[in-house]
Amino acid sequence: MIELKDVSLGYNRRAVLSHISLKAAPGEMLGLIGPNGSGKSTLIRGMTRIIGLFSGHILVNGRDLEDMEREELARIVATVPQSAALPGAFTAFEVVLMGRTPHLGFLRYEGRKDLDIAWQAMEATQTEYLAERRVGELSGGERQRIVIARALTQQPKVILLDEPTTYLDINHQVEALDLVRKLCLEQSLTVVVALHDLNLAAQYCDRLVMLNEGRVFTEGGPMEVLTAVNIKEVYGAEISILHHPVNGLPVALVTAGESR
Repeated sequence: MIELKDVSLGYNRRAVLSHISLKAAPGEMLGLIGPNGSGKSTLIRGMTRIIGLFSGHILVNGRDLEDMEREELARIVATVPQSAALPGAFTAFEVVLMGRTPHLGFLRYEGRKDLDIAWQAMEATQTEYLAERRVGELSGGERQRIVIARALTQQPKVILLDEPTTYLDINHQVEALDLVRKLCLEQSLTVVVALHDLNLAAQYCDRLVMLNEGRVFTEGGPMEVLTAVNIKEVYGAEISILHHPVNGLPVALVTAGESR
């Protein structure tokens, strides 16, 4: 489990998020939603100690992140950024194998166990066929699956994803989130994902935390959070909420302006 207790954080002494409390459990996919500048990415960075806390505590399985060495933290928490900078000349397998770095001692090379774990991560993400391909030759969707495979190679308990569908077309968006959801359930991972697309958030996340002006505006299941009233208040947008014909989950629909 990952738990935030009254967390405030930001940059250069300026708070971006204040008094944030939330938790996510193993096997659960928690979505962070909110308009641009609401603090979604900042919260992800705080949960990986890329930026420090002003106040409060972040706990993983009851342990405070501040008490962990960075290598220990990297063995427990993995991150999938918006657009990872990958070495284009490396093969996909070499990039995935980098996920074993937190488990290696000083000047220690990967052994057979590490190679096997990396290969298993590629099998789980169905990227084995990319193993010998240079990263610079891969499509956006393929690169994102490789980054997810690298995260799995860390053998984490928690995976944090910061806008993982950015720059992907709809097919690759669904492909990436299907994969994350499947791994979350099969490996009982705790998943926290920041998403712009409200409809994708509703389809894939068990619970949603809606951020606004640096605070938690509301949280709960998709049906509770994604209402026309909440979206109007937070995003300033007039939308209609319908229910998906297959699963009944909320779907946000916009209407073109008067110029149409």
